Amino acid sequence: MSPKSIEETKTFTEMVARKQGWVLTKDETLYQDLVTGLNTNWNRYGYYLCPCRDTDGSREADKDILCPCEYSKADIAEYGHCYCSLYWSEDFAKSGKKAAPIPERRSYK
Repeated sequence: MSPKSIEETKTFTEMVARKQGWVLTKDETLYQDLVTGLNTNWNRYGYYLCPCRDTDGSREADKDILCPCEYSKADIAEYGHCYCSLYWSEDFAKSGKKAAPIPERRSYK
């Protein structure tokens, strides 16, 4: 595993957003914090673990929370943004609304 730079992680988030038809959060401070968290997780664990959730200790156990997590599509469809608010629907972004906390879909064992 080779370390990722912040720029590489930003490129990753941009690619995911583009591929899914989403946009990135408009909150630049939050975006920087989330990218830093993703980057730290890559460099620590070797995968882009959602920065808003705790690791279960292995890639296999964490597979549901690899960015973009398996809950993101449902969260964006229902609330307009994902759990950590990194990814937004285009409609939510255009609405001028601000992201708010949403319920956690992940069940912890």
